[in-house]
Amino acid sequence: MQLVCQRVGTCSLSLKRQLKGFLGLIKWERRLVPACVRTIYSETGKWEKSYGLETRKRVENWWLPRVKDHFCRISETDKSRPKFYVLSMFPYPSGKLHMGHVRVYTISDAVARFQKMRGMQVINPMGWDAFGLPAENAAVEHGLHPASWTQSNIQHMREQFDALGLSFTWEREINTCLPEYYKWTQYLFLKLFEAGIVYQKEALVNWDPVDQTVLANEQVDDNGCSWRSGAKVEQKYLKQWFIKTTAYAKAMFDALSDLPEWYGIKEMQANWIGDCVGCFLDFLLKVNGKVTGEKLAAYAYTPEAIYGASHLCISPTHRLLHGNSDLKEVFQRDFIPGKDSLTSVTAVNLLTDQEIPVVISAKNSFENFLDTKVGIPSTSAEDAAVAKNLGISFTEVIETLPNGLEKVINSAEITGMTRQEALKAITQQAKNKRLGGDLTSDKLRDWLISRQRYWGTPIPVIHCQTCGTVPVPYEDLPVVLPNVTTFTGKGASPLETAAEWVNCSCPRCKASAQREVDTMDTFVDSAWYYMRYTDPHNIDRPFSSDLADYWMPVDLYIGGKEHAVMHLFYARFFSHFCHDLKMTKHKEPFHKLLVQGLIKNQTFRLKTTGQCLKREEVDLTGPEPVHLKTGEKLKVTWEKMSKSKHNGIDPEELVREYGIDTLRLYMLFAAPPEQDILWDTKTDAMPGVQRWQTRLWMLVTKLIEARASGTVPNPELLNKKEKAEARKIWEQKNLVISEVTEYFTKDHLFNAAISRLMSLTNVLHHASQPLTHHSREFEDALASLCIMVAPMAPHIASEMWKGLAHVQNKLCPHHHWDADVLHQSWPRIDPEYLQPSDVVEMSVLINNKACGKVSVPQQVARNFEEVHQLVLQSELGVKLLQGRTIKKAFLSPRTALINFLVQE
Repeated sequence: MQLVCQRVGTCSLSLKRQLKGFLGLIKWERRLVPACVRTIYSETGKWEKSYGLETRKRVENWWLPRVKDHFCRISETDKSRPKFYVLSMFPYPSGKLHMGHVRVYTISDAVARFQKMRGMQVINPMGWDAFGLPAENAAVEHGLHPASWTQSNIQHMREQFDALGLSFTWEREINTCLPEYYKWTQYLFLKLFEAGIVYQKEALVNWDPVDQTVLANEQVDDNGCSWRSGAKVEQKYLKQWFIKTTAYAKAMFDALSDLPEWYGIKEMQANWIGDCVGCFLDFLLKVNGKVTGEKLAAYAYTPEAIYGASHLCISPTHRLLHGNSDLKEVFQRDFIPGKDSLTSVTAVNLLTDQEIPVVISAKNSFENFLDTKVGIPSTSAEDAAVAKNLGISFTEVIETLPNGLEKVINSAEITGMTRQEALKAITQQAKNKRLGGDLTSDKLRDWLISRQRYWGTPIPVIHCQTCGTVPVPYEDLPVVLPNVTTFTGKGASPLETAAEWVNCSCPRCKASAQREVDTMDTFVDSAWYYMRYTDPHNIDRPFSSDLADYWMPVDLYIGGKEHAVMHLFYARFFSHFCHDLKMTKHKEPFHKLLVQGLIKNQTFRLKTTGQCLKREEVDLTGPEPVHLKTGEKLKVTWEKMSKSKHNGIDPEELVREYGIDTLRLYMLFAAPPEQDILWDTKTDAMPGVQRWQTRLWMLVTKLIEARASGTVPNPELLNKKEKAEARKIWEQKNLVISEVTEYFTKDHLFNAAISRLMSLTNVLHHASQPLTHHSREFEDALASLCIMVAPMAPHIASEMWKGLAHVQNKLCPHHHWDADVLHQSWPRIDPEYLQPSDVVEMSVLINNKACGKVSVPQQVARNFEEVHQLVLQSELGVKLLQGRTIKKAFLSPRTALINFLVQE
């Protein structure tokens, strides 16, 4: 049978035309610039005095390919330099970058360039989360094979990345839809299977009764109808694959205390996991004394009291009453709605061999939607009441001693133990026998990974009538997706139509068997990709332990807050599991998280229907927006950019209008990373970074013209006043180096870093002509400024450096003038500046925007109340804060910074 060739795909001419354009539109060819326009220094050796539109185009066109190649191949054998692993969450290859992509990848690019300039051995890898439903939908709608559609999108998005000056470690590129990647996803699945952490059971799915197919949650609209047929979606029980993430709940909850750099996210993870006080235990069901073969996992809130269990309690919505179980009729017959119903089914505790009755609860659901729990009267008044009302006998198993200590009684080998000792003993016994016992919460559920889809990682399992469920042998991996060519969006999984692929031989008995036709949730692919990046070309194992131990954990992980729970939980789970297999020495995969906010734009809705309008359909000339055609008043809200809301912005248009560096600087300057950006190019952010680039360029022009005068620079010619001015420049340079370095390494407040660089720019602009000509301090400060700008705006910084490098009679030989700016070392603070001072310059921010500095005594610089009062009483405070309502104020624990949040 022909299998899918997933590395190289073709797409229709129409799709190619649709995807063509981004790189071509923003890659300004020289022939597009009129012949009368003067060219840049890198081309002619002549410095262009002003940084106008055409100069900007020339600069970015010249430096774009050179900036892109900044990262060279990494040598893991070079242990002389410390490593830094910066990782931004890899994208789904939709074919077009959106503004959220531009923001996250600009941040990672700036951090990677900064760390490389600090001497680190840096990897900033990129890849593709390439499986998923959109590719299958494209196959249905456009007649394109998912592999072709995906590959075309990847190729186009790579061009878009390059066009934004993003420098990734491309030799480590991975693609989750290629067999050489998902072979190892399947390998890890088999390891989970061996460990008893993968299992099958019935679960509810979304069922389209018209198309006779399972729907993903995103294929069900807000009214509960199918996206395709429009039919009301039904809930149906199907046998599904699960990963027992609850087995690692307690370990993952406890490990959160080892993650001090997960600001705000630890709480979300802890809440997702819940308090791990109980565990699930396995029971075997019997009817009239006969074993049925049906197993049930029930949650015990107090496992140490398990010998006192009186009954097993299930909810009326349990699958045993509504699914495909052979016991369905028995349970339905015994069920009395609204009452606790004692059934003829009993449950045997496989750990203690006790047999207890099964009760259908009068409650429709238990706490946290639990559907099965163990009734233990000794530790629950509610359980005791149920047992007494139904005439179920039970044994007291907890005794309270006179000193208040509780111990376990009437409990076989754990009798006499304290409750804590008994808990440890009983859960360990259950784990040793693989009958449950892993401490977890009553809210966490195991991970359902089955998808009735084609475009996903095949589950490496074979179903044999004789041998049952048989894992595919490791030597037969990968199980490659077959070349299914017909996609209708109807019926069962498309894989069922590939008869030659489905029908196979059982690896054990060699009899006829069938492959599993479900594929894995794409979250499985992305749950371990960060480890594959450490050794992406390994053909013998998922990754080398040595390389993983060298690069892991990820030093800085960057992505959207919407992934702060599920993706991070699954990634942490796989990391803990690989650690237990001794594949890695680190349990936790990510040292520090940088979770960035959304980019929002205005959404215009008709108040009558809620319909979203395109901006060109809105009249914005009046006091409030109205519908251009009808004059109807509109509801205006700030929302995440999306196609459906008609509020998206195309990055290619912005690059064409403003340039690459301007867009990058805007993304970093508009707001701190964790905050949302409200898109408005007329606000201070966009004009501010445009003006700043012009002023940076003027500084280089200023130095070039001063040194071109013919007079050899001589610092001794400066008078006393000019030397004092030079000293202030030196102090400002050192202060800014200190602060910007701190912002890049600790707080990641790139907006504050840019603000401080702007302040240094202003100081240099006010420098006198003699100082510009004769001062080492001016030249060194300007060189340092250029270097610090480079990670964020590499194109203009590269051209500025080229101009500085050819300035005559330089006074600062310690810079490597013959190398490009991105290959310079990050500026260091002069040792003299590090001497202790009696005064601290406290940066003052109002609503996260830098407003100036206030001098405070060193001894009170960490005292919030003192600093708060000194700032309010200062000239700056009186001017900017007097009469305003201060909602809150924060004093940074690491930097000299106080931030006032005031009522606008």
